Amino acid sequence: MNEIIKNIEAAQLKAEAPAFNVGDTVKVYGKIKEGNRERIQIFEGIVIKKQGGSCRETFTVRKNSNGIGVEKTWPLHSPNVERVEVVRRGKVRRAKLNYLRDRVGKAAKVKELVK
Repeated sequence: MNEIIKNIEAAQLKAEAPAFNVGDTVKVYGKIKEGNRERIQIFEGIVIKKQGGSCRETFTVRKNSNGIGVEKTWPLHSPNVERVEVVRRGKVRRAKLNYLRDRVGKAAKVKELVK
C-alpha cells in the first residue's frame, strides 16, 4: 500500500482501542447530532461480529428492543464512538454469531466466561 495512505490511516487510529471480543455484552457510547446539539446515546447488546483491520475495523452489536432484533455496525476508530464498555464477557466458539438472529428469549443468550 502507498506510504501516504498508510500515514493518513495511522493518524485516524484511536490511541486506546477498546479490548473486547465476539460474544461480549458491551455498551457503545455513540454521539448523536440533533440539529446544532450533540448528545451521547448508549446502545447495549451482544457483539456478533468483528471484521476488518487497522482504521477500517468495524463491529456489529445486536440487541432485542421490544421483541424486535436491532443490529448496529460501528466503526471501531470512529470519532462518533466515544467509548465501548464491556458489561460481561461471553464464552463462544465462533468468530461470527449469525445464528443468534434466529433465536429468541433465553435461547439467544451467550454463556458467561468465568476466569
